[in-house]
Amino acid sequence: MRTLKQKKTPAQQEYDALVKQVSPKSEVPWSLVKAFVVGGLICCLGQAFNDLGEKVFMLDKKGVSAFTSMALIFLSALFTGLGVYDKLGQFAGAGSIVPITGFANSIVSPAMEFKREGFVLGVGAKMFVVAGPVLVYGITASVLYGVIYFIVQMIMGG
Repeated sequence: MRTLKQKKTPAQQEYDALVKQVSPKSEVPWSLVKAFVVGGLICCLGQAFNDLGEKVFMLDKKGVSAFTSMALIFLSALFTGLGVYDKLGQFAGAGSIVPITGFANSIVSPAMEFKREGFVLGVGAKMFVVAGPVLVYGITASVLYGVIYFIVQMIMGG
């Protein structure tokens, strides 16, 4: 085992040079800008739906939240089905996975990939490849929280 201060062998130096040559150049600053801008635009779109629901449709607070969520989910599922969301993801990277739109994309993508296998075994089964664990753990956590809350309320006399 060589220490950090030992010189590299010619083969190791050649390998390092080859790796440096074929490795893609890091574009971290540009990637951060693209992610920030695209993620911000998705959030601005969400705010626009929020304002539309509140000011135009005169929805209450819960209605506005539901409307905004449904609109963003619908659009991300539609754009995934049309192949637009994947291109956006390639361009923006992490900026395209703002939680609700990224989750909708992660549900629709496997369904679209396996649609040739039919609606039940393809679309229906593969749709929950990613969503399944999220739903299972989310529902389990909410049930556990509810049980703990119930027990604490019983003990506290509420």
